[in-house]
Amino acid sequence: MSEIRVRFAPSPTGYLHIGGVRTALFNWLFARHHKGKFILRIEDTDQERSTDESINAILEGLNWLGLDWDEGPFRQTERLALYRNHADRLLSEGKAYHCYCLPEELDYRRKEAMKAGRPPKYDGRCRDLKHPVEGRTPALRFKAPLDGKTVFDDMVKGKVSFENQQLDDLIIMRSDGWPTYNFCVVVDDSLMGISHVIRGDDHLNNTPRQIMMFQAFNFPLPKFGHVSMILGPDKARLSKRHGATSVMEYKKMGYLPEAMINYLVRLGWSFKDQEIFSLQNLIEHFSMESVGSSASIFNPEKLLWLNAHYIKFGDPDRMVTLMLDQMKALGLINGFKIESDKLREVYLVLKERCRDMNELVHTAIDYFTEEIQMEPQGRSKLTPESLVLLKEIRERLSSIPMEHEPLDKMFKEVMAKTGKKMSEVSQPLRISLTGKTVSPGIYEVFRLLGKERSIFRIDRAIQFLSHEI
Repeated sequence: MSEIRVRFAPSPTGYLHIGGVRTALFNWLFARHHKGKFILRIEDTDQERSTDESINAILEGLNWLGLDWDEGPFRQTERLALYRNHADRLLSEGKAYHCYCLPEELDYRRKEAMKAGRPPKYDGRCRDLKHPVEGRTPALRFKAPLDGKTVFDDMVKGKVSFENQQLDDLIIMRSDGWPTYNFCVVVDDSLMGISHVIRGDDHLNNTPRQIMMFQAFNFPLPKFGHVSMILGPDKARLSKRHGATSVMEYKKMGYLPEAMINYLVRLGWSFKDQEIFSLQNLIEHFSMESVGSSASIFNPEKLLWLNAHYIKFGDPDRMVTLMLDQMKALGLINGFKIESDKLREVYLVLKERCRDMNELVHTAIDYFTEEIQMEPQGRSKLTPESLVLLKEIRERLSSIPMEHEPLDKMFKEVMAKTGKKMSEVSQPLRISLTGKTVSPGIYEVFRLLGKERSIFRIDRAIQFLSHEI
């Protein structure tokens, strides 16, 4: 196979989770690095659990991350005739057989085998059956080799070997006529010309079974690479108890797609000691040889650090667009206008202070509203002495422009008159203007708010303090 062709093949039984995103990302980068094709295939033959809602969630997640596909999305439920034709071929060639065993019979034998210390695999009693069993609709089983080994070179794990006697004859078509997962995968990977199968190592045990079917069809074998699991900080398999596992939850939480891409690619892959990668860097340097075989630990703090980096160094025009989108998503824009030029200024002032988009927009919105919510900690720091300072500043503020030099002169005059330090003057003012004890520099706050809004907020603080006293 001269052309590199890889696939991401999720089952639409829920949201697109972090492990699935990393698998998609590794496939996408491998294809882009080799100028190959990235194919999206939806494996939706699980009729009970597959939903269109989950398919939409998968597409939404990939689109948010920018992982575009060259072919697809294909749905297995639209390819049923292909699977049935290939199953009939195996049956006609004596490589598959009808199995008339009922589910309850199989379950009973499985339990008995386990009690006796034997592998709980199918015992093959229908393998050489000469006549059909009346009154029963059969399933179709693949006739697997009974001895020998199935060996393959894994791109991540190296040489992997399975004893064939430990494997059983898989059902490839159920009695209701629906194909099974492992069988569909083989047919699809072959017909789609998949050259490399890169997936999670929870699929490792499926690989020898699939290889047997590739060989039964005389299909070329793709190369396999099984990527290690992602674990939580406690080294248990990543799950909801470790926090969000759905990729779109991270968007809601204020993460940027480039931060998620950068973080996930480093879970199991490395290039020298580099930590920060542009997408072009990743495409240039990615290789399966640099994917490690050990499990990766998900570190939320590292992801947040990367997110802060991309907020800090983001393109201002793009960040303004993202901020507006996030404000709308959070319901923060309620009847007042957000000017893009002003929001750009606010972003440039706040970008080094915020680690996620939610923190950024919740802080930014206060520069556009009349009313602000004062933090309890800030309210408690306003004293009768603060009232004197605020009145002094308010009196001087109406006659000066909101620029650094006049403001600086005004503060020096207030400090000289009251005997207070800059921090003692600016803190009650900061709380009055922003509702918070921490903010950008006070001159920047004045500039961003403008004179009218600044005076309005100081007046409200004076009113509040006068009432309290």
